[in-house]
Amino acid sequence: MNTQEAKIVLETALLTAQEPLPLAELRQLFADELNADTLRVLLDELKHDWQGRGIELVTLASGWRFQSRPSMRPYLDRLNPEKPPKYSRAVLETLAIIAYRQPVTRGDIEEIRGVTVSTQVIKTLEDRGWVETIGHRETPGRPGLLATTRAFLDDLSLRSLEELPALGVGAEGATLPAEFELQFTATTGIAVDQASTPAADSTADATPATATSETSS
Repeated sequence: MNTQEAKIVLETALLTAQEPLPLAELRQLFADELNADTLRVLLDELKHDWQGRGIELVTLASGWRFQSRPSMRPYLDRLNPEKPPKYSRAVLETLAIIAYRQPVTRGDIEEIRGVTVSTQVIKTLEDRGWVETIGHRETPGRPGLLATTRAFLDDLSLRSLEELPALGVGAEGATLPAEFELQFTATTGIAVDQASTPAADSTADATPATATSETSS
């Protein structure tokens, strides 16, 4: 099999895959006859071949995936007349704190935000598959340690946490970093409910623009 044929096989597999494909699975396409380094070269060439199109090949935490470019979202959204979902600012702030400070406990989050974090906020992030409990802190009560998942990285088109937008100098993480909010909205299509205040925890998951929130206790 020559290089062009191998690239066609990779392209076909990636375009039809439901999830990102890691190198280990891509090697199975060629019965392990191509090593990882050769595959990376072919994937980089394929990525270059798709430059200038509405779809791009990206490397994520879970592997490689074809996806639409962020600039295409306004056009693709016209195919769906429903209003885009929104998360409360409390949900996004909590997610940002976990992402930048992980692993953290619920108490850590409350100390940083200065308000009680509702159980529903954490459940919303867990149900979405962005946050999970990875252990327990050896302190009284053994509170759970929260961290982000590979699904979180994939949905934000990131390969690792090091690719998160840098926090500004002196940022304490008590408010939602603007760069994080922009990247989150651009990659997921989910906006922040501007009607909710930083000190308010929402009991809702992703909701229409008319989402309501309740103040924390």
